Amino acid sequence: MKCRHCGTAIADRALICYRCGHATTAPRVKPPEEGSLFERPRHRRGPLGTLILILLLALVLLWFLTRQG
Repeated sequence: MKCRHCGTAIADRALICYRCGHATTAPRVKPPEEGSLFERPRHRRGPLGTLILILLLALVLLWFLTRQG
C-alpha cells in the first residue's frame, strides 16, 4: 500500500504513514465541532458542598483543640 500524501510504501494495515504521519483511513469517531477536548466546564459547589466543607474544618479544629488540652 502507498501513502496518499507522500507516496511512501507502508504496510497494508498501517493506521498512519510512518514517514509523513498522515492517517491512512478516515477517523471512526468525529471530534466535537466546538470547544476543546481538554477543557472541561467548571462546576460550582452548591451551598451543601460549602456547608459540608465548613463542618469538616470545624471538626478538625475541634479535634486539635481537645487534643492539646
